[in-house]
Formats: sequence, structure tokens, C-alpha cells
Amino acid sequence: MTLLDPQQLKVAAVVAFYMVSALIMVFVNKAVLNSSPELPLLFLLLQLMIAVVLLKASSLVSQKVQIPKFEVDTAKKLVPVVSVNIIGLVFNTLCLRDVEASFFQIARGLVLPLTIAVSSVYMRSKPSKLVLACATLVTIGFMVGVAPSSSLPVTAIPSTLSLFYGVLSSLFIAFHAVLIKTSLPYCNNSTIELAWWTNLGSAVMVLPFVVLHGELSLFYGLWTGGVWDWSTFVWGSLVTGVFGFLLCVAGLLSIKVTSPITHMFSSAAKSVLQTLLGVWIFNDIMTTNRAGSIFIISGGTV
Repeated sequence: MTLLDPQQLKVAAVVAFYMVSALIMVFVNKAVLNSSPELPLLFLLLQLMIAVVLLKASSLVSQKVQIPKFEVDTAKKLVPVVSVNIIGLVFNTLCLRDVEASFFQIARGLVLPLTIAVSSVYMRSKPSKLVLACATLVTIGFMVGVAPSSSLPVTAIPSTLSLFYGVLSSLFIAFHAVLIKTSLPYCNNSTIELAWWTNLGSAVMVLPFVVLHGELSLFYGLWTGGVWDWSTFVWGSLVTGVFGFLLCVAGLLSIKVTSPITHMFSSAAKSVLQTLLGVWIFNDIMTTNRAGSIFIISGGTV
């Protein structure tokens, strides 16, 4: 038996770390958004703020975690990756709020084809015929999953807007995966430094929209109303804030030690587990179309 070399073990550990963190994030996020659908941006802001606090606390505990000093030049250079990150997170949150957990990966099924397209345009490289064939297969899987099904009750049929959120989320995730590679040099090739800039910058960018959307006043009204189950929102924010911090680091590490497209393979692999867990935890409805879609998307990615 041939043992895995240290680099292979490193990649396997990073991918597993990413998959576990991502699964926990999706299901706790879904539970909170089900209980408080009116507060998606505030929920996202709290996650980002908790991640910033955890990064700062980590730097105080361990010398290996270095938080960069604020520099205007660096901040300007990182505006593209931070902007794309927060836009992708917002559409991701809105999509998860409006669709079933088991359908979430189907709604974002175009992540891999869009990542291939964005990578090809950005790197000015032409994908191989095999890559194009696989991207086409994944796209077919997405179309199968979103096709109307008579076996679904009206309440379980995803809206056109929720699918639009999913496509936009996929597009900005693709941009983000590619921009990370070019942004790391501005952060001394440190994933921790990039995670700090990304979370802090994203929190600053989303705060005005939380205010403009009226979510702070809505939160106060729900809190003082006496009929809101605030515990799910508060504890869910804490849990997802912690795992959001872990997921941010895991995602950056995954892209750093592999590649944007290989990173998407990890996402596709966990989609099968996510679908099964969604059916089990939330009693989501699984149709032939949806099962076939997951199979086609995963198969095309592999």
C-alpha cells in the first residue's frame, strides 16, 4: 500500500475541513433564516463581525496569526475581491432563505461552469474539450433540477427570483475564487490577512444596507414585541459566525493549496451530503428531477 505524501495529506485535510464547515454553515443558516426571514442582511453582518472579532482574538492568543495594519493602498487594491465577496454572500443568503436546503446546491449549480468561464477569460486560456463537455453536463444538470415538476406542491416550487439569486451567487462566487489568487500577494500570501481584510471590508460595505433596509428597527421591534423566538437568531448568529470564520479560512486555504476549479469540486462533492441531510433534517421533498440533477451535476464535476 502506497502511503499518501505530506502534500496529499495536506490537501485532503483542507478539503475535509472545508466540507464539514460548509455543511454546518448551510444548515444552521437555513434554520435561522427560516425563523427570521426578515433579517437576512443583519444576520450576515453579525456573522462577519463575529469573524472579525475571532480573527483579532486569535492574533492575541497565537503569534502565528498576524492581523495586518490598516493601509489605504492595500485596502484600495483589495476593493475588487472584498466587493465581489460581499455581493456573493448577499445573493447566497437570499437564495438559501427562499429555497429548500436540499435544493440550494441545485440553485447554485452553475458555479463550476461559471468558474471555468471566468477563469478562462481572466487567465486568457482556452479550456480543453473535455472541460467544456463536463461544464455542459453540469449545466444540463442545473436545467434538469430547475425544470417544473408536477410532483412538487406549490409551496415547494422555487420562485424565479430565488433562482435568479442562485445564478448571481454562482457568478460572484466564481469571480471571488479567481480574484483570491491575484489578491493574496497584496496580503503577503497570507490567507489569514486576506480573511481579515475580506470580513472587515465586507462588514463595512453591508452595514449601510442593513440600515437602509430597516433591519435594525425591525430587529428592535421583534425583540421588544415578545412573540419572536429570538434565541434561534442569536444562537444561530453565534454558531454561524464561528463557522463562518472557519469556512472563510478553509475556503481560502482550499483555493491556495489547490485551484479555483478544484475548490469547486469540493463544493460539488458535499452537495450530495447536503441534499441527503436536507431531506432528513428539514423534511425537504426529493423528486426524480432533483435527484437526477444532483447526480448529473456531481458526475459532470467529477
